[in-house]
Amino acid sequence: MTEKIKILMIDDHPMIIEGYQNTLLFAKKDHQELEIDIANNCDQAVAFMDKSVHMESPYNVLFVDISLPPSSDGSMSSGEDLAEYARKILPQAKIIILTMFNESFRIHNIIKTIDPEGFMIKSDLTSRELASAFQAVLNNPPFYSGTVNQHIRKSIASDIVIDDKNRKILHLLSQGVKTKNLATHLDISLSAIEKRKKQLREIFEVLDGQDETLIEEARKKGFV
Repeated sequence: MTEKIKILMIDDHPMIIEGYQNTLLFAKKDHQELEIDIANNCDQAVAFMDKSVHMESPYNVLFVDISLPPSSDGSMSSGEDLAEYARKILPQAKIIILTMFNESFRIHNIIKTIDPEGFMIKSDLTSRELASAFQAVLNNPPFYSGTVNQHIRKSIASDIVIDDKNRKILHLLSQGVKTKNLATHLDISLSAIEKRKKQLREIFEVLDGQDETLIEEARKKGFV
């Protein structure tokens, strides 16, 4: 019996997407029929997801790159935001995260906020690994690549999570938005923003209190 699998691949590098697509089509099981859509940015991805829900033909699997340009309305700043949106409107879909970031903080944050069925660091990725991950996610999730597993096994001294509002603060600061104007973009008070910025400076060990230093340290860790 044919198993039809509807897939959405989200990455802003067409050659990478083509490689993923060719690997899955070549390595699929005989009984599997793959229908693959491709999105190169947040806006396209949201449009595809919304349409799939409207047409009552939801996606079974989403491949989501973390490093994506922000959406045109600024509501989404990365693939993490897309994955969280997918969790809400496509609750049955299996999400496979792919990223170049390999910092412990970032890996643990993604696992805690998204809990993906698949999580792969691109430097670990081979065609064989991608094919194995796809089948594992379909049949026996989760599937984590080697680097992700290594970080999970590490004993982390402090379990740090950068939540959605803190990530938005970092993103807005990186875009040049002044602290006094952050409250217009976020549904929290200026005093709450100052407290969150203090927490972020402690997390990233910023001693000089400068926004520029905070953004630079956050960028090194892959949060901006």
